[in-house]
Amino acid sequence: QVQLVESGGGLVQAGGSLRLSCAASGRTFANYRMGWFRQAPGKEREFVAAISWHGASTSYADSVKGRFTISRDNAKNTVYLQMNSLKPEDTAVYYCARDRQPYGLALTAPDFGSWGQGTQVTVAS
Repeated sequence: QVQLVESGGGLVQAGGSLRLSCAASGRTFANYRMGWFRQAPGKEREFVAAISWHGASTSYADSVKGRFTISRDNAKNTVYLQMNSLKPEDTAVYYCARDRQPYGLALTAPDFGSWGQGTQVTVAS
């Protein structure tokens, strides 16, 4: 069972930046598509970004396109989410997740089978 541990959350002023990291256990990290999701209080969990197992293909929610960048370092078993030009509406708990299948094309929450515990991001206006 893979373990995913997020870090890098915190409090930032609007317009600021944060970089989230998600470290994965195990030796098969490089075989799996990874994603970031977020959940604000009283709202459903929503897709933020995803990256293919090889890192060449990325997908983003329209709300974060041009501001957030997902990347991965397979040698370090880590996926990152660089968040720039943060807005108060970006405030949420951010979760990283791993595709259920190796070499998969997961994009929606049910397609991801392993989840981290989440890290809080708060953007003050």
